[in-house]
Amino acid sequence: MALRSTVYRAELGVADIDRAYYAEHSLTLARHPSETDERMMVRLLAFALFAAERLEFGRGLSSEDEADLWERDLTGAVTHWIDVGLPDPRDVRRACSKAARVSVLAYGRTASMWWDKATGDLQRFDHLEVWQLSVDDGAALAAQAAKTMEVRCTIQEGVLYWSGGGSDLQIQLQRLK
Repeated sequence: MALRSTVYRAELGVADIDRAYYAEHSLTLARHPSETDERMMVRLLAFALFAAERLEFGRGLSSEDEADLWERDLTGAVTHWIDVGLPDPRDVRRACSKAARVSVLAYGRTASMWWDKATGDLQRFDHLEVWQLSVDDGAALAAQAAKTMEVRCTIQEGVLYWSGGGSDLQIQLQRLK
């Protein structure tokens, strides 16, 4: 018998001063049995970072042809494809052919090595951006995971001020591309 996803709920308040985007989002995150707390929280961070009215979570780890998050226009066309982790460069190239904008939020101890290997394949895509989350910030986010969460995220001058789970974080992503 297959294990089922665990459902997490998050009330996310986003104040993105850089983009003049301010909204409250009631989110449901389905955590795949093989997904870590860190990966789930990085998906939530990616939602806050790229928050938009039509942004939604993909079906998750079990669906290879879907983004972790994506934004679609009214016709159903993907306008922004977002992956977290260390995706296979072939999958990123495929995403670049399907979406007007592609973002990767890399995290983990081997993120720098992943980018060193992938950069040759991916450098040519002008509509691709790659960000890296530090190992310490990933661990701090994972520590905040709870079945129900209330999170506030303010983004100003490229710095994310994250408040949730009884602690405050200041996250500075490194832009790789």
